[in-house]
Amino acid sequence: MSRVSWKQVGAPEHNLLSPAYITSSDRELVFTSGCVGTDSSQNLPECPVEQAKNAFENLSKVLEASGSSLDNVLKVLLFVRDPAIAPSVNRIYQKYFPGKPARSCIVVAFPDARIHVELECVAQTRTRSSKL
Repeated sequence: MSRVSWKQVGAPEHNLLSPAYITSSDRELVFTSGCVGTDSSQNLPECPVEQAKNAFENLSKVLEASGSSLDNVLKVLLFVRDPAIAPSVNRIYQKYFPGKPARSCIVVAFPDARIHVELECVAQTRTRSSKL
């Protein structure tokens, strides 16, 4: 049995972006940490919809820095603070993920009450070849 190796990847232009880790020697999977909705100035908008848009953009940047993209996402884990915002977040989700990868949505109490949305994912790298 081979051991999984991990390589940390970040996006240096935005130091608050969550890191991602690429597994195995052939770098097939990317596991991101949670991405929140900070803007390019590293501020957290009050509006949940703006936070959701920013979170998806931040996730996209992390994936690009990892050699992947939103098109290669296999699974999304979405956290929302208030179930009432779920329909709005879902509309934004559908714009970024029209292919509907597997996902779960969980209502949580964030340690920072300003956070409305957080998401993380597992994605394939672009270099992975299908074995099917």
